[in-house]
Amino acid sequence: MTHTTEKQKIGLTRATSLVTGNMIGSGIFLLPASLALYGSISFIGWIISGIGTIFLAIVFSRLSKILPRTGGPYAYAKEGFGEFSGFLTAWSYWISILATNAGIAIAFTGYFGVFFPFVTSSTYATAVTSILAVWLLTYVNTRGTAMGANVQLITTILKVVPLLTISLIGLFFIDLDNFQAFNISGQSNFQAILATLTLTLFALLGVESATIPAGDIDQPEKTIGRATLIGTALVVFIYVLSSAVIMGLISPDSLQTSNAPFADAADIIFGPTGKYLIALGAIFSTFGALNGWILLQGQIAMAPANDRLFPKIFGKLNNKNAPHAGLIISSILVSFFVVSNYSKGLVAMFTFIILVSTFAVCIPYLFSALAELMVVSKMKNPDRSRIIKASIYGVPAFIYSLMAIIGSPKDVVFYGFIFLVLGIPIYVYAKFQKSK
Repeated sequence: MTHTTEKQKIGLTRATSLVTGNMIGSGIFLLPASLALYGSISFIGWIISGIGTIFLAIVFSRLSKILPRTGGPYAYAKEGFGEFSGFLTAWSYWISILATNAGIAIAFTGYFGVFFPFVTSSTYATAVTSILAVWLLTYVNTRGTAMGANVQLITTILKVVPLLTISLIGLFFIDLDNFQAFNISGQSNFQAILATLTLTLFALLGVESATIPAGDIDQPEKTIGRATLIGTALVVFIYVLSSAVIMGLISPDSLQTSNAPFADAADIIFGPTGKYLIALGAIFSTFGALNGWILLQGQIAMAPANDRLFPKIFGKLNNKNAPHAGLIISSILVSFFVVSNYSKGLVAMFTFIILVSTFAVCIPYLFSALAELMVVSKMKNPDRSRIIKASIYGVPAFIYSLMAIIGSPKDVVFYGFIFLVLGIPIYVYAKFQKSK
């Protein structure tokens, strides 16, 4: 087994870019089209998600200091609740990443289609282009964690600049009439808020990104917490601002069918040239996010494999210290996610996949939210002040994650439950391997 050298270690800048880059991905660039089905009530969902994500960021920041281990949520759940809870967390998180990568690849294709319309001319072309992007970045990440982190840093810079540009300038072009439709979903306000909360949570997934490759991070007990809080605060600010601008620039009817909302907004402000510049920024953004999540899909499966709770093959490393077998198996399944939904339109395909991803990731978030409380409570002489602090941050994060599950559509809950059940044979097989 090879080891990451000090020169290859990920520092604060690259760790922050991993958090920011993974959170700012497909969600911000395509999600406005999904939220347009609800109207301006979706801003309430954004506010709740922003607050809930800050609590999650604090939870992960605190956990990274007491348990600076590779695996992130998996390591925390295993320490706090036991082996099976750790497996369930790793399995759910892994499924969520696979669905996330399928969604990001589809969003990448949507913006790539601004320059090359033939890639979105049919659902088949969309699926093929999305899969090719997945496999290109799978190759990049088999060359080592450091290389993947460098790609992430570059693409994060290239995505934040156009986002802030369109958001700040777009404030002067907002049409307030576009906000008049408060709730057009046909659901009650409470149901609509829960639904938009679940959708917006997807856009904020990645708050835990720096905790997962902890073994490759320089001074993880300090770097992970700082990167998590800095990255999350920046993303929440950008998201709320940019979402308000997009919904203010484009009418609800037009936004619902837009394959590239930010490019369409730039067209309104700057004309065709601006549309292409923003679309280029969106391509970098989704490409960078896909790179970061593909990096994590190998890492999250490797940690339980090393503990012999996942099949051994996921823990195998190549000469670049990358879990190449896990990356390849994961990308095969990502390709399956894309193919299995390719008959839907681009926005409908994206919306369904992100809802499955959000449902699956809520399981790790639920365990992580209460992990510190469990760890502290199991100590021989538990510190009351630590228990109180763990509760102050953990309980709101737990409630937020639970609300996102409640807001998931019935068919998404059904498929999410099926994926959870499919994990049981994997756990039994891994335990069998462990006992040999």
